[in-house]
Amino acid sequence: MDTVHLLLLVAALLLASPGTAVDARAWTEEKNYHQPAILNSSVLRQVAEGTDINGMWQNDLRPLLIERYPGSRGSYAARQHIMNRIQRLQADWVLEIDTLVSQTPYGYRSFSNIISTLNPTAKRHLVLACHYDSKYFAHWNNRVFVGATDSAVPCAMLLELARALDKQLLSLKNVSDAKSDLSLQLIFFDGEEAFLHWSPWDSLYGSRHLASKMASTPHPPGATGTNQLHGVDLLMLLDLIGTANPTFPNYFQHTARWFNRLEAIEHELHELNLLRDHSWERRYFQSHLDCPAEVQDDHTPFLRKGVPILHLIPSPFPEVWHTMDDNEENLDPPTIDNLNKILQIFVLEYLHL
Repeated sequence: MDTVHLLLLVAALLLASPGTAVDARAWTEEKNYHQPAILNSSVLRQVAEGTDINGMWQNDLRPLLIERYPGSRGSYAARQHIMNRIQRLQADWVLEIDTLVSQTPYGYRSFSNIISTLNPTAKRHLVLACHYDSKYFAHWNNRVFVGATDSAVPCAMLLELARALDKQLLSLKNVSDAKSDLSLQLIFFDGEEAFLHWSPWDSLYGSRHLASKMASTPHPPGATGTNQLHGVDLLMLLDLIGTANPTFPNYFQHTARWFNRLEAIEHELHELNLLRDHSWERRYFQSHLDCPAEVQDDHTPFLRKGVPILHLIPSPFPEVWHTMDDNEENLDPPTIDNLNKILQIFVLEYLHL
């Protein structure tokens, strides 16, 4: 056999062998070419009718409207509430608690991220995330900071998404073709807030730890050369959501096509009259706005490690941000209901359900 034919044979064997570097590169790049499965108007109506803002309010949101800074009794109660709501679903969620101890301005504190994953062995995951801790404030006139938009509402939105799409998400574990390589993960971060003053050391306790942990954890199990961060198709982070008329700009051009999809879904639902008290002149997602400066948040440690990010945080921030008025009284149910519908449709389209 001459040298040319020998080289061709070796190349063919490498391409055919599972677990090779060539094979690994291929699956980690699929996120760059992934396309959504666009839903028709009939399915859009079904999804819009399937979300339940009243049920979410009573069952998911109100139990979280408590003081829940890291290490508090409320933090433990919030964590148990989130896990209990997920465990009652039919979809085969795998829950993991990622606990760490870190130095803070008030000494060492314990933090616990909640990670809920469908098909942990799937190579790729769409990740939706928020933080469940509330900022620590000393009590003022017997009032406590409950952080309704920051971030009880985003937590409740993820729980409502898991409930509303439970039947479709249950079907993921029965998929045997290539789609089984793509699944869904929900992350509820602890310790996003600074105890005193925002700094690289006093903030993002949970997300900094988890980003490093995922970067050092081989994925898929048993793989060499790839880790759990390679398996994150897109990290969509929700924060400061719940007041009326939010405006979401696109913070990252490299994920602009996914932001544009959110914008298109909002437009389609508006045209079908499936959004409540919604004016197209005050639409939520506005890609035409100048790209603002990056806002430091739980996505930051992942962004620095190369994970694609979609940051759903309004600009400007709600007027109630970091005040005692960030409470249930100042939330806007129609806005939250509308955003639930948009988010759920985005997930169904991304996962081809």
